[in-house]
Amino acid sequence: MGKETTAWIHVVKENIEKVLVGKGRLIDLVLTAMVAGGHVLLEDVPGTGKTMLAKSLAKSLDVSFGRIQFTPDLLPSDVTGLNYYNQKEGEFQFRKGPVFAHTILADEINRATPRTQASLLECMEERQVTVDGVTRKLEEPFFVIATQNPLETTGTFPLPEAQLDRFFMKLSMGLPDAREELRILERFLTDSPYDGLESVCTGAHVLAAREEAKHVFVHPLLLEYMTALTQETRNDKEIISGVSPRGTLALLRASQAYAWIQGREYVVPEDIVLVAVPVMAHRLVLARGYGSVLTSEKKIREILDRVSVPTEDWERK
Repeated sequence: MGKETTAWIHVVKENIEKVLVGKGRLIDLVLTAMVAGGHVLLEDVPGTGKTMLAKSLAKSLDVSFGRIQFTPDLLPSDVTGLNYYNQKEGEFQFRKGPVFAHTILADEINRATPRTQASLLECMEERQVTVDGVTRKLEEPFFVIATQNPLETTGTFPLPEAQLDRFFMKLSMGLPDAREELRILERFLTDSPYDGLESVCTGAHVLAAREEAKHVFVHPLLLEYMTALTQETRNDKEIISGVSPRGTLALLRASQAYAWIQGREYVVPEDIVLVAVPVMAHRLVLARGYGSVLTSEKKIREILDRVSVPTEDWERK
């Protein structure tokens, strides 16, 4: 694997950065999740660019795009599709829902009822839709970016811990500093960069990347390091529920995918440390009394400081 193999992923990043200012690391993590075959939950206040990130990524890929605006009255069939009677044909036919696309923007997912949320989460996990006993496979690559607003709680249905665990990463856009905000104003002064975006790669590139990333070498000591991190989350008195085995696997896949994006054939400890918070933090349930003064992100950083990082030559021998 060389730079030419991963060149297209950097072109995608450059494409998105034409629209989003100062979000290079965040874009790297979103692309890491896509290459690893996982899904992303973006949580931030309105107006920070969550929707624009998802739309810019979809426009950069030559794949189909579906947007689902979640509301309290949205039904599962509005997501997955439904069978309807076609009078002209004299038979029932299936009308596909917006989930039958390669890249999905699930906007404000916490506004939908748990039943409707579950219909999307089933698609994310199983990569298939079952309606009236008939199962239909979703086309790959299938990638979901869900968004939610942490400020508004009225009329929302927060995702329970078991469903949060289905998301590969949870990320936050963050607000720009003064210099970045000035660059945003200058960039959007006369036109909209998003309108000029063109696709720069295909779904086949993504599928090939997923296979290549799985073969990125991980030293046995680094596997032990990942295990030590997740075990620490389960033995900490301030945590009721630590990282699940699904989360441990996500940490492995994220480390491999991030290393692949960097053009390396092997994982280094810095890869694990960089992806640990977005992969692990949202999977924690903090004990009552600690949650008010401690965030999950801070707890993961504490654990990263506590668990010693192994030193070795990480390349395959």
